[in-house]
Amino acid sequence: MEQFMVQEGQYLAVFNSTHRVMKAENLLKSLGLRILLIPAPRALQTECGLAIRFDDTQKQALLAALADHDLMPAFVSRLVDGVYVRQEEVPPEDH
Repeated sequence: MEQFMVQEGQYLAVFNSTHRVMKAENLLKSLGLRILLIPAPRALQTECGLAIRFDDTQKQALLAALADHDLMPAFVSRLVDGVYVRQEEVPPEDH
């Protein structure tokens, strides 16, 4: 089932707590960004078990909105050739 939740080239914003990911989801949806809260794939080994899925067309606006509201994710991964590749990392004190 995991393979259908994330399509090739899509991104996942991974957070370090359920509270932060839910807050981020509410913010992003209120801004009209097309995102989806999904169970984080096991390959990502997340602390909270949830991730926000988004497309390349949303990346810049999404990361800017999260930065503006002090809600940066722990990291962002992209599905490339069936493998999750980390794209962005945020220092621990910022998330």
